[in-house]
Amino acid sequence: YFKWPGYLSPSMGLKFADVPNGLAALSKVPGGGWGQIVAFCGYYELFVYKYTGKPGDYGKGSLGAGKSIQDAELRKKKLNAELANGRLAMAAIMGMLFQD
Repeated sequence: YFKWPGYLSPSMGLKFADVPNGLAALSKVPGGGWGQIVAFCGYYELFVYKYTGKPGDYGKGSLGAGKSIQDAELRKKKLNAELANGRLAMAAIMGMLFQD
């Protein structure tokens, strides 16, 4: 597995290499780090992605670049693919948690 070089928390002397894989990593990351993650996600949810009233349409296009998909059939196909990939990701993370 890949580990970032350098420090996760320089003030605590915690390197990325010191953080274990799996659920054990949850207790090793400092509270300030979790706060930064939550603040970043909250910022994106509240200020960057604006809900337009249509499911899956945030007015940003693919990966936040470009514009929304106007073709209804193409939008439906892409939303279904997103749902299928999300379900696959949930199954994969459950498998990873059980093996840990």
